[in-house]
Amino acid sequence: MVSATVSPPWTYTLQLPRDPRAPGVARAMLRTALRLHGMPELVENAELLASELVTNAYLHSSGPYSLRLRKAGRGRIRLGVRDTSPRIPAPFRWSAGAPAELAERGRGLYLVTLYAESWGAVPLSGGGVGGRGRPEHAPRAAELPDRGVVSGQGGKLLWVECVAKGATDRSPT
Repeated sequence: MVSATVSPPWTYTLQLPRDPRAPGVARAMLRTALRLHGMPELVENAELLASELVTNAYLHSSGPYSLRLRKAGRGRIRLGVRDTSPRIPAPFRWSAGAPAELAERGRGLYLVTLYAESWGAVPLSGGGVGGRGRPEHAPRAAELPDRGVVSGQGGKLLWVECVAKGATDRSPT
């Protein structure tokens, strides 16, 4: 008889205060979780993606925000950052081109479009799922975190998926 080990799906949520040290805390949590779950090949890209999204939340929202990390298949994770600002930035609203050579802003989220397998945005005060990249990866309603950031407030959820080279399975394992 052949025995099989089943790895249950997992999710981590880190509530972050409006603090300039929060992106570093988020990266440390992400590194630890991915290494503990045997996914060290995702650390570098996931850190870049999470850092850009958490920094965006710090710079452009006025309240608390959170980072959610969950396994989304073999060699695949989904990162989501919820914040209190309803504004969905350009790369999450339409296909973004490279920022102008002398632009002072826009490089961080442009990197997200280069390093994420897929990405999207969900307004938390109502509305539907928006996304770019590979829309067939857009999360189903059951895969989204609860819609409230802080009770009674709106905001948004920006999500990205990060995939290890050679991983194609989209089912949680």
